[in-house]
Amino acid sequence: MDEDVSADANDAETIQWRRDASTSRAVRLLWSLGVGTFFATASIVVFWRLYDLARQAGAGGLIVALFAALVVTVLAVATVGDTERHLATLTGPLPVDAPSGRGLERAVDAALGTIAMLAVMGSLMAVGRVVSQRELLAVGAGPFTGLAALLVPLALVALVLASFLRSVGALDPEEGTIYLYNPDQAIDLAVIRDASSRRVGDAAIVTLEYAQPDGQYVPGPRRIVMPPEVAREVESLLERRASAQ
Repeated sequence: MDEDVSADANDAETIQWRRDASTSRAVRLLWSLGVGTFFATASIVVFWRLYDLARQAGAGGLIVALFAALVVTVLAVATVGDTERHLATLTGPLPVDAPSGRGLERAVDAALGTIAMLAVMGSLMAVGRVVSQRELLAVGAGPFTGLAALLVPLALVALVLASFLRSVGALDPEEGTIYLYNPDQAIDLAVIRDASSRRVGDAAIVTLEYAQPDGQYVPGPRRIVMPPEVAREVESLLERRASAQ
């Protein structure tokens, strides 16, 4: 199960959940590939600039070798066991603190996402170059470079989706309140007229319909992402409230 769902130790009725990069594979993948695409784009620009300068001096092969060694080193550190210790060893001589805990997890995700997108974008650009040089297509390398460029706005969409799918909160059935964190917000179910949920992968998108007493607008989120079991509990609470009225 991706998301953390638990009952509060002090209140058995309170249901807590956390959906972020540390508990949800979907959020983690979207964030990793989104951030990785931007890092990969910057890396490719820097690499080609250095390669062009070095090639003029006859040292283009050296830049390729250094870049490949850097990628292999990052991949090895990110995937080998005890990443924190290996990273601390590498950064020991440098005046920087090696990340740890969740910071290290996000750094590893960003590194792996960058390498994955480097492979994808590099492959597209390489295929486009071969097609252009050998004149295999009348349009040349355009479709391949265009597809590589399209990955940048898609990465932004991935980051927006990762932010939308991220959710940390708690449901207190006794009080009839949904508590959301980051930012902190409390939603009283008494002002909710109806709720419907739609399952999307390992999450449920809950749409809330607010009551409008005297035609007044009630502020609050209209859609919340939460675990499916919490969404069912919210709908059940609202149904019981409606039947009791």
